[in-house]
Amino acid sequence: MAYAYPGEGALDYYPCRYGKSKLLFRGPGRDLDKDYVAVLGGTETYGKFVPVPYPALVERDTGLRLVNLGCVNAGLDAYVQEPAVLDIVGRAAVTVVQIVGAQNASNRFYSVHPRRNDRFLWASPLLRQTFPEVDFTEFHFTRHLLRTLHAVSAERFAAVAEELRAVWLARMTLLLDHIPGKTVLLWIGDHAPPAAANDLDRDPMLIDAAMIGAVRAYASDYLEVVPSPDARASGLTGMAYTPLEQPAALGVPGPAVHAEVADKLAVVLQRML
Repeated sequence: MAYAYPGEGALDYYPCRYGKSKLLFRGPGRDLDKDYVAVLGGTETYGKFVPVPYPALVERDTGLRLVNLGCVNAGLDAYVQEPAVLDIVGRAAVTVVQIVGAQNASNRFYSVHPRRNDRFLWASPLLRQTFPEVDFTEFHFTRHLLRTLHAVSAERFAAVAEELRAVWLARMTLLLDHIPGKTVLLWIGDHAPPAAANDLDRDPMLIDAAMIGAVRAYASDYLEVVPSPDARASGLTGMAYTPLEQPAALGVPGPAVHAEVADKLAVVLQRML
């Protein structure tokens, strides 16, 4: 059941579409006939529960025009398979690409929804053969799926993780290769890229330092933002959410983190432009 009024405290994201895209972006919609910086990313870029996300903060502080193309829980599939998005980034002065996790992408083991990439659709025969004891009808989201597979057999899960990393590398390279202008790879995480990304509770999931190193050559610049302890500890301060949304709000960066990302990204963009 859908509700027209989500409740007191809910944030209006003014969701919008561009061109013929079926993806819903954070609005209000922007005029694409003027110079702009495009920003691709997941929940952090969209700014879930954050009244003023980091792309809007950069615009406010620098005067540059930023078009927020972030999607909640987006994986790379949402962008590499969307002609309207590729057209927008093709005309941008600079495109910022947030580094998203590897779990939300179709691969040899399972398929995800083409737009809502965190939604698990079905297991392939290969995955069913690898985990014959698992009932895949129980899963709706990729994170739940991967945690369960790892709990069943860490040894067999290693093959799934290897596949997801390989797919991520191929699609990130493909995305960057399709952007003719300048690009900035943006890491947002409570830790620097690890040597081994085996913790399924840390985001971006399954992304390690070697993977970042492999794709950096395809980008014009790279920005790594590890928010300060004070920013991470700010909790729900300044966030907008309903009582039912509070658990979800606790799991995403708040305004203090967005402010630190914006401060550092503004310096990079002003240097590039």
